[in-house]
Amino acid sequence: MRFCQSFMTELHRHVGEYTDVPAGDIGVGAREIGFMFGQYKRITNRYEAGVLTGKGLIYGGSRARKEATGYGAAAFVECMLRTRKTDFCGKRVVVSGSGNVAIYTMEKVLSLGGIVVACSDSNGFIVDDNGIDLELVKEIKEQRRERISEYAKVKKGTSCYVNGGTIWDVPCEVAMPSATQNELTGRDARNLVRNGVVAVGEGANMPCTPDAVAVFREAGILFGPAKAANAGGVATSALEMQQNASRDSWTFEQTEKRLSEIMVGIHDLCAQTAEEYGSPGDYVLGANIAGFVRVAEAMEALGVI
Repeated sequence: MRFCQSFMTELHRHVGEYTDVPAGDIGVGAREIGFMFGQYKRITNRYEAGVLTGKGLIYGGSRARKEATGYGAAAFVECMLRTRKTDFCGKRVVVSGSGNVAIYTMEKVLSLGGIVVACSDSNGFIVDDNGIDLELVKEIKEQRRERISEYAKVKKGTSCYVNGGTIWDVPCEVAMPSATQNELTGRDARNLVRNGVVAVGEGANMPCTPDAVAVFREAGILFGPAKAANAGGVATSALEMQQNASRDSWTFEQTEKRLSEIMVGIHDLCAQTAEEYGSPGDYVLGANIAGFVRVAEAMEALGVI
């Protein structure tokens, strides 16, 4: 709390609902955002709800914000799979991590019919060929705040825990790196391709190294880069700001519906741009060009360039 308050004491003059709006990331959730928001209110003597996103529901947060990055990443991959006339249904899925992004990626994948067979934390990973028991993972990581190895102790006989190693050795059809940056290397990518992966969606921020991305693109694997696939978090931050501006609070279903529409729109823009520039199916190229063009057009309209 003291760290968050001290941080906001210096930060408050640089942020605002019409200036810059920070949000949480690794290790920063609603609790830390609350400490910072309280300090901002204390210093400025204003209830400026839109200055931070990822807030708790009781002081201006949005439903589905916690789930947004994971839900959005799964929705993006589902859109990619549909371009090849398939979907998550019945596919083996490996999701790295067991934090916020990973848990809600798994939740959405399961709702779409996928079978999540492995997840991890910084110590190692678990494999459950019968399908990960998500409620048990939530209990271990969100309530008990213990290591993922506890899963194998509860699910004796059906699961195994691997201390260290790489989760990408587990054969799967869809890989969802959702832990941290540079977690999936070129060696891991080649292993995934050999084991029959058909789609990869980055839920974390740049979890695949440049070598890994090159392997996936060369092999023709459906690859959703983080700048597009994990946009659900920041998109729902914008929806939170919209609710704050109108002094409104949407239902979970309303927010999730808007999130889904946004992710489909991002996917379609990336796909259309890649095709327009002669590389159909290349979501890296599509996302890069679409993002660049959008910024360039805005700068030109404002007379910046």
